[in-house]
Amino acid sequence: MSQNFGSNPYYQNNNTGGGYLTGSPLGGSPNSPGQRTRSAAAQSLRPVTIKQLIAATQAHADAEWKIEDIEIGQITVVAHLITIQPATTNSTYWLDDGTGRFEARHWNGGDEDNEKWGDISEDTFVRVTGTLKTFSNKRHINATHIRLINDPMEIHFHELECVYATLFFRNGPPGQGNEVASTNGQTTNMSNYTAQASSGQRQEWAHLSPAQRAILEYMASVAGQNDEGIHVGAIARAVQGTAGVTSVDGISTAIDELMDEGLIYTTTDESHFNLS
Repeated sequence: MSQNFGSNPYYQNNNTGGGYLTGSPLGGSPNSPGQRTRSAAAQSLRPVTIKQLIAATQAHADAEWKIEDIEIGQITVVAHLITIQPATTNSTYWLDDGTGRFEARHWNGGDEDNEKWGDISEDTFVRVTGTLKTFSNKRHINATHIRLINDPMEIHFHELECVYATLFFRNGPPGQGNEVASTNGQTTNMSNYTAQASSGQRQEWAHLSPAQRAILEYMASVAGQNDEGIHVGAIARAVQGTAGVTSVDGISTAIDELMDEGLIYTTTDESHFNLS
C-alpha cells in the first residue's frame, strides 16, 4: 500500500521520517553502552488516528508507548487544524480528525522553521509526524514535521492506512492467522512485519543462509515499487522473527554479507538497497 503525497518524509522514507538513529544500517550502534534493541514496530513510522493516541498505554513514565500492546515509535496523523497557539519557545496545534481532539507541539527553531512551517494556518488539513509525549500528565505529539494537505484523497488514504496497519498488527499478513509456527516449533505472534513473498526458494540462493534468503525473497517481492530502492527499515520489519532472525545484529550482518556477495547494492544512500 504505497502512494507519494508531496514531500512529507513519511512517503519519501528518507532519514527525517523513519525514526532511525544514526550508526549501523538498522539505527544505532549495537555495541553502544546501554543500547536497547527496539522492536521492529517501534522503529517504524506508523499511521494512527487520534483515538488510538488517546487509548495508547504506557507501563511507566520511561516505558515505550503501545497501541494494542504493540510499541510505537514515530507516528503520523492527518487531521483538521483547529487552532494555532504560538508562544516564545513553542507553538501548539490543536488537531481534530473526527475520532478525537489532540494537541501537537513544536519547539521553535528560528528562521529555518519559519521557512518550513510558515504556510501552516488554521482551518486547514495537515499531516503531523512526531512522537507521543507527556508533559504535566497531559499527552501531546512532539511534532517534527507538519505540512499542509492539498489533495483530499490523502485524507482518505491515511484512514485506510490506519485500518490496514491496525489489522496487520492485530491479525498478521492477509491470508494468515494470528499465529503461525516458528522454526523452533513454538508460535510466533504475527504482529511483527513479516515477509509476504512466495515460500519457494530461488535456486540460485540455495547456498545462502536462511536470513540471507529471507532478505532476498522479501526484496524480490517488492522490487520495483520504489525508485529509491528498499529502505533497510522495511527489510528489518519484514524478516525479523522469520528464518531464525531474531536480532538487529543478525539482519545487519546478513545485509553486509549480501553486499559482499554482490547480490544487493545501495541506491540513493546507505539505507536503501536493490537487488543486483
